[in-house]
Parts: sequence; C-alpha cells; structure tokens
Amino acid sequence: MKRCLELGQKALREVAPNPMVGSVIVLDGKIIGEGYHQFYGKEHAEVNAIRAVHDKRVLKNATLFVNLEPCSHFGKTPPCADLIIKHHIPHVVIGSIDTNSLVAGQGIEKLKKAGVKVEIGILEETCRELNKRFFTHHEKKRPYVILKWAQTKDGYLDYKREINDKKKALQISNEASQKLVHQWRSEEQAIIIGTHTALLDNPQLTVRMISGKNPLRIAIDRTLRIPKEYHLLDKSTPTLILSEKEMESEINLEYVQVDFNIPIVPQLLHELYKRNIRSLLVEGGERLLSGFIQSGFWDEANIFTSDKKIESGVRAPILIEQPISKEDIGGDQLLKYKNLYAATLNSMPSSILSNNK
Repeated sequence: MKRCLELGQKALREVAPNPMVGSVIVLDGKIIGEGYHQFYGKEHAEVNAIRAVHDKRVLKNATLFVNLEPCSHFGKTPPCADLIIKHHIPHVVIGSIDTNSLVAGQGIEKLKKAGVKVEIGILEETCRELNKRFFTHHEKKRPYVILKWAQTKDGYLDYKREINDKKKALQISNEASQKLVHQWRSEEQAIIIGTHTALLDNPQLTVRMISGKNPLRIAIDRTLRIPKEYHLLDKSTPTLILSEKEMESEINLEYVQVDFNIPIVPQLLHELYKRNIRSLLVEGGERLLSGFIQSGFWDEANIFTSDKKIESGVRAPILIEQPISKEDIGGDQLLKYKNLYAATLNSMPSSILSNNK
C-alpha cells in the first residue's frame, strides 16, 4: 500500500479533479505489475497495473493493492471493478472507500458478489490524506482550502500602505520560500486574493519560479476597481472575478455576479464546487485571510516567519490551533496547521449558496 501511495503521488499536478491513485499487483510476495492514474481522462491505476503484467494468466493467483476503491461506473473510462473481475484476480486490498456518490462502496460490493476477497482500510488515514482534495469535495461539498501568508518575527504582514502612495510591499520571505510558494501554486487548482491586495501589488498569481501549471486566478472586486492594464485582467491565463456588478465575460476572463450583502466565502466555495475545482490557495491579504479563518472554511494553513521586524504595520491573522509541523526554509520558519473542525457547505443555509445572480 505504501508503494501505491508513492505511485499515486506522482500524478499530483496531472489528474485533478480526479483522485491520485496507485496500484500494485503481487504474486508470491513480489510485485509483478504496477501503475498509476497518470492523466485526467486516461486509464486508471488498476488498468495500468494489469497491463504491466506480462503473463495475464498469473493474475488468477495474484493480489491487487490500490489506495482507493476501484470504480464501478462508466465515466471517461470503463469500470475498474469489471476489469479486475474479468482477469479473475482473487484478492483485492483497498486503502480507502471512494465517497464519490457514483462509487461509495459499489465497487467493493461488485467485487464481493463476483467472489473476490476484499480487504479494506489498509493505511486508510494516509490514503485519505493523499486525496484530501477529492474527499473534501465529495464530503464537504467545497474545495480543500489552504491559507498561506508570510509574516515578520513581530507578527506583521506588511507596512501600512495606501493604494496611491506607491510604497513598495515589504519583502518578508526569502527566495527558497518564494520558490516553494510557486510549487504550491502549481499543485492547486485555484488561487485567490482580495481587491486591496490586487490594487496594492498588481500580482500575476502565476507559476514562474518552477515549471508547472498556472492555477485558476480569482479576485474579489466588488465594484470593479482593478484597472484593465493590471496583470489579473491580462487574459494570459483563466481568471475569475467576483463582483456585485454585471459584466460580460471574455476568453480567460470571466465575471461572476454575487451578493455582497451576505457572506462571500460560502458563495465563492459553492461556485468553485459547481465548477469541479477541488482546491483553493488563499494568498491574502489580511481581510480575506481573516474572513476564511472566522468562517471556519479552511483546512490547512502554511505560515512563513522571517527574522525581520518592522514594529508597526498590518497585523497578521492569528490562529488558535497549534502547528502540526515546523520546518526551516532557507532561514525562514515554516509552520503548518490543520483545521480539525473545518466547516462544510452541507450545513450552510441554501439562501447563502444560491444567491449567485
């Protein structure tokens, strides 16, 4: 199962919104075939593992391991459960049940009815962690939300700046930390900032320091204040603008009209859920980050702290949770947090989720 997880991890940037899945086939204690789901819409892990076995006749005596329940329905590819049954594989070991309503135990039931011995829950917690984005989408009806910010040693995000004063932003994190942030951008499907950050910093929100895919760029711009010449509106990569105003969309620049008289965060997350966006990186500033924290709609937080001190400025948000890990990134301290009580859109009133105009 550990090998399944290693294989599945290889597809981190390639298979979203599908889950990351690896599979190995074992005969007499030795791996005779392995594979993983490499690209969205292409063959699943079990298919590639079975293809890797040279002599298919030995499958009738083999055990197939997979970190997620084999699918039981026709999607972009045929059901993996049917393929396992076709090759008479007698024993299947599964890390975690697929909570997608299209599967949800049906793959396991199909295997059992065909006489396959099925074991479930091997390294289950680790298997669920690998596909935290996938499980959050299906179980909480929203994307997996990751907060990220950098702060000074004395707890500030930036100097206090005004939009027209042309004062440059405080550079807090080092180059190694910045490169890591670009890696994170390439791993998530969407990234968001608020109006104030967009106006102050004119960010690109793209992947540049490493090779990787750009996330969907999102900005909250209630009254459409972001100038047309700013990077976010350059149509170089898909971008979503949330506004109270109605605006015609263009290629790579889409406007979504929302109701600013009710909470924005659940409206945003519901919109992304409908679009099959499985993960969201929140890059600030303070008001937007605090909005996510206060709403409870966050799952992870990654906070860089440098040795710099500025003694006054824009205060960083405060988390009451304790960090789960600490790491040195080129001299910056990276603390990681988990929200054990993350909110679910299932519990939100329908009026808040259906107010998109």
